[in-house]
Amino acid sequence: MSNLYGVPLDAGALFTNYCGGNLGGEHETCVEITQIPGASIGYVLRDGKPEGVGRELRFFADELDDFVRGYARERGLTL
Repeated sequence: MSNLYGVPLDAGALFTNYCGGNLGGEHETCVEITQIPGASIGYVLRDGKPEGVGRELRFFADELDDFVRGYARERGLTL
């Protein structure tokens, strides 16, 4: 599989919310993620803000892992 955007995402997909601050409302500072059904190595990442509805990024697991490690390293965080 080379095109994760071609894999349909069920309208009832369960996303995990990672929220911080919540200064602007219940989901105003959330990032949401779910695994793409039928694509065990694919994930959807989206913004939880109302104005972000319908916008998403799709990643293969190795791409997302690389991002997380790089982000943690730049921020001085440990995994």
